[in-house]
Amino acid sequence: MKILIVDDEPPARDRLRQLIDDAGEHEVIGEAGNGREALDLARQKKPDVILLDIRMPGMDGIETAHHLNQGDAPPAVVFTTAYDEYAIEAFETNAIGYVLKPVRRERLAQALARAARITNETLDDIGQQSGLNTGRNHLCARLHDELKLIPVSNVQYFVADQKYVSVVHADGRDLIEESLKSLESEFAERFVRIHRAAVVAVDSIDALKRDDDGRMQVILRVDTGDDELIVSRRHAANVKRRLKEG
Repeated sequence: MKILIVDDEPPARDRLRQLIDDAGEHEVIGEAGNGREALDLARQKKPDVILLDIRMPGMDGIETAHHLNQGDAPPAVVFTTAYDEYAIEAFETNAIGYVLKPVRRERLAQALARAARITNETLDDIGQQSGLNTGRNHLCARLHDELKLIPVSNVQYFVADQKYVSVVHADGRDLIEESLKSLESEFAERFVRIHRAAVVAVDSIDALKRDDDGRMQVILRVDTGDDELIVSRRHAANVKRRLKEG
């Protein structure tokens, strides 16, 4: 199998490469020191399996695995982690491959033999059960054969766009293949629904005002979109409450 090693610590990457090279059964096709590098290398080199560190700065292993699943042929994942009772229990409950650091040759061979693709639903379960994952910090948009990461902190609003959702953010506008309902649920602390087809970042709202037809309208602090952000009567009270809460 073609294997990509992902760990923010060079000695840990060296240890895994040495074990794999010594066994002589698989090929290491690259190394990455963080989640962003992992996504780029996975797109370029198409690994069969990724050995993925669970705890990394910026983008942890669970979020990285979520984004890897956006590709056409997602790789199998084996997590590597220092001892963590709740994480291990979550991995074993969900039959997920993992190895403990310092990695032992026999355990690595067993995990690679059972490596399988992990669904987003299973990743969510692992995050909730283990307490390792506090939610995504990035969204992933597909541009032709490339993946574009959009920081959630840069997003102004989501708006339904036929079977897709448009993400309007500081650097433009992109389409993602996620539902508005799931985005609203996942990012409920930062966003508020204003009508059935739009969810807006609370911090992006400068004010509410009435338009010429008497409808309540959201005014953004920085207007980068061209959508009419009307607040429906159904959601008006909650929008006002969220703005007061800050």
